[in-house]
Amino acid sequence: ILGSKSLKNFCITWIMVCIALCVILPCQLLLRNQDQSTVIERSNNSLDMIEMSGFICGYISCVFYLGSRFPQLYKNFRRRSTEGTSYLLFALAMMGNCTYGLSLVLKMPASESFRALYFLHHLPWLIGSFGVLFLDIFVS
Repeated sequence: ILGSKSLKNFCITWIMVCIALCVILPCQLLLRNQDQSTVIERSNNSLDMIEMSGFICGYISCVFYLGSRFPQLYKNFRRRSTEGTSYLLFALAMMGNCTYGLSLVLKMPASESFRALYFLHHLPWLIGSFGVLFLDIFVS
């Protein structure tokens, strides 16, 4: 079967991406906990749990969002054609992802000490927006 090798490669790549995200998330949380000087003290631990849930949702969203482009890429590769693909949909999605990613980058704090923490806190959304933008280039 023509697509079986490609499907196997896709699955291996997808598993590697998931493993990488599973490594990045705990590292991000460990770094966040070690850098107590830049974290505002909270009296209620439930806020930390809510914030951590937000990170987890962000990474899950990132995985699904990146994964949403692979079926189209696989279909185009298998058919050796982009016939039937809505270029306007992908153009608008690319513009949306580009402006969303840029908005996160442009909101980055001026202070060096807060910049790394900001980057770590917004990493899943940066990966999602710029990663899908990168995949959309291949689709189009």
